[in-house]
Amino acid sequence: MVKDLNRKIILEDGQEYYGYGFGAKQEKVCEIVFNTSMVGYQEILSDPSYTDQAVVMTYPLIGNYGMADDDYERDTPTLGALIVREYNDEPSNFRSTATLSKIMEKFGIPGIYGIDTRKLTRSIRDFGSRKMLITDISTPLEKGLSILKSIDIPTDAVSRVSCKKIMISNIENPQYHVVAIDCGMKMNIVRSLNQKGCKVTIVPWSTPAKAIMALDPDGVFISNGPGDPVDVPETIQTIKDLIGQCPIFGICLGHQIISLAYGAKTYKLKFGHRGGNHPVRNLENNKIEITSQNHSYAVDVNSLKDTDLTITHINLLDHTIEGVKCAKDKVFSVQYHPESAPGPQDSAYLFDRFIEMMGE
Repeated sequence: MVKDLNRKIILEDGQEYYGYGFGAKQEKVCEIVFNTSMVGYQEILSDPSYTDQAVVMTYPLIGNYGMADDDYERDTPTLGALIVREYNDEPSNFRSTATLSKIMEKFGIPGIYGIDTRKLTRSIRDFGSRKMLITDISTPLEKGLSILKSIDIPTDAVSRVSCKKIMISNIENPQYHVVAIDCGMKMNIVRSLNQKGCKVTIVPWSTPAKAIMALDPDGVFISNGPGDPVDVPETIQTIKDLIGQCPIFGICLGHQIISLAYGAKTYKLKFGHRGGNHPVRNLENNKIEITSQNHSYAVDVNSLKDTDLTITHINLLDHTIEGVKCAKDKVFSVQYHPESAPGPQDSAYLFDRFIEMMGE
């Protein structure tokens, strides 16, 4: 027996896609994006960088291995919505403790399946990321478009997902002390630093440089996170004030913030980079790294000319900037995610570089 379609999405250009609901039943306006990863939907669900975004998964089967307690990037998922071709609500995995739908329902994240995700992904590639409403199938198109027109995507995502107080991730006999500025940080970054012998003190996104230096760090890390980097001028000012005081390493949003702190500019990509298959050329050794990415913004190459930053990595698909450094200040950053697991792991050496800088 074929179920009746009960949910739909409405794009701000009037396109409609019909399907079946799972997760939370609420109506929500999000920015629609797509992700090409074949695995890792739990990490995507719990990655704060996806706050307020509806993610279209290009891999067709989602939910088949359930949700494992140890695999969350953050305890409270903030994904906007999830759009998939086929949803499996009977996972086969000895580590699974809940279905994807149950967790989405718990955290107020609506989902829809049964949609032609290939057609929808091509629409995003052709026309770019844009606003989307997930709603009941009975909602008239005119009403849906009116809702989309009246609601703007919030610009305070970093302040909502950042920690609210200082937290410490300690290890036995740490070699270095890293202060991590949390703009929506994935916990696997903290685990990666711990594995390299670092005690990590996590501070909120708006912590000033003076308070960070009072913690006596060997190095400062600036994390990934959601939204437009120009929406966090406080964090940009913090990095400006920290430059030259200790080694600084940034990932994703942290890469953009470091570039802005040096006087460069950023711009929004048409549909962003999301997935684990982006080839990046390391200009320092001419090697190609297959990288995992998740971002909507990029650093403007022309704006780097009048800064102290040099380009270290380039994306081979669209030639966007993937890494910069300032050798004299011991500052470097990458746009992609070297900590991404289970892979690719081509870029894990970047944590070793940070360790070497702190050792120097």
